[in-house]
Amino acid sequence: MTATQEPATELAEQPYTYRRAELAEPDWRRFPGWRDVTEAEWRDAQWQRVHCVRNVKQLRAVLGDLVADRFYEDLVADQKRMATMSMLLPPQMLNTIAPHAGTDPAKITEAFYGDPIRHYMLPVASDRDPDWPSHPYSQRDSLHEAEMWVVEGLTHRYPTKVLAELLSTCPQYCGHCTRMDLVGNSTELIDKHKLELKPADRQDAIIDYLTRTPGVRDVVVSGGDVANVPWHQLEKFLMRLLEIDTVRDIRLATKALAGLPQHWLQPKIVEGLERVAGTARRRGVNLAIHTHVNHVQSVTPLVAEATRTALEVGVRDVRNQGVLMRGVNDTPAALLDLCFALQGEAGILPYYFYLCDMIPNAEHWRLSVRQAQELQHAIMGYLPGYATPRLVCDVPYVGKRWVHQVAEYDTERGISYWTKNYRTGIEHDDPEALHRRYPYYDPVFTLPESGRAWWENRR
Repeated sequence: MTATQEPATELAEQPYTYRRAELAEPDWRRFPGWRDVTEAEWRDAQWQRVHCVRNVKQLRAVLGDLVADRFYEDLVADQKRMATMSMLLPPQMLNTIAPHAGTDPAKITEAFYGDPIRHYMLPVASDRDPDWPSHPYSQRDSLHEAEMWVVEGLTHRYPTKVLAELLSTCPQYCGHCTRMDLVGNSTELIDKHKLELKPADRQDAIIDYLTRTPGVRDVVVSGGDVANVPWHQLEKFLMRLLEIDTVRDIRLATKALAGLPQHWLQPKIVEGLERVAGTARRRGVNLAIHTHVNHVQSVTPLVAEATRTALEVGVRDVRNQGVLMRGVNDTPAALLDLCFALQGEAGILPYYFYLCDMIPNAEHWRLSVRQAQELQHAIMGYLPGYATPRLVCDVPYVGKRWVHQVAEYDTERGISYWTKNYRTGIEHDDPEALHRRYPYYDPVFTLPESGRAWWENRR
């Protein structure tokens, strides 16, 4: 330093500081109902499925007196009046709620109320927005997927990609499920639609359509969750897909990789996945698993082990498609913590985060497009470029759009307008499809007073 130079000033803190955190499996024995559960039982997929929590009585049996009655009453009220999904939590997922709350019932109750996993897996009545629980334009099938079925369960929305819904059940039910119209058991509020064809007939129809439609190269195999398809059926279907020369990408959609990793660690599943992956590799087809993780607490050593096992037997990629939700991952730190855990510790590529869809009773979860744009800006530059997720809006009749692709945005009324460059399967005779602006709507409570008044006048 020369005599004329000033001493260096202290560097300002970065908005986010990365610190590596090793994964840890929360101790399930902290809950009274699981005090005697062995590690061998915990790792057993069948034990996990048998001991899923399906109702308040079963939840009480696990938690005992650790959570106050007012929480259970709040939960029952939501199940009776507001829930679009029935309760179903594998022990693995329930164990990630309030993992560090200790044993003081008062503190645990508050930890449960504030916990991000609980927020979307066990919604309670007091979570919901009292004034605008649903947006005026919310719909049961908000993305119109069934409207675009070319055969039962096969949505052909994009020119080269299809979504194959093989079944309508999952190992766990998320409160914000975009397919709440079809997936899961009926609730007090929602009488679910049902798939009518037998599984074998549905799969035959899907294979027949894809064989006759060479323009489709990418098949997302979903439901529901493929972890609920008996493996011999799923493997047979995947091998039939691999026989179609024009199919070049196959993606298996399973939240169970995070919610029930024990399923994907079963020897028969691992061996079967290796057979499918080997066939895909020989035929030059990209086989990937897409999972759904919304918060860093869900990323545990068992999740990493299941992911590593899938990659070791030949699955090309494991990617995450999360959902942006208020109270779950709506801050830059929450998103970056999750992405670093996924990418650096579990081998899962952060891929997409979607704005929560406009289904009934979801307003308390949803963010505005502007908030998503701010989050996208905030996370840039921290992760490797290939591991920086895109935040997207799944616009009805359009599809996924990066949040900065909005064509026009009325932030006062919360109406964004979007364009597209392809026709969906139901628009081949629509000359305006490529020129129309398609609207999407922010939650009303996020709007300025003038915007809220505008919507109030249109109730």
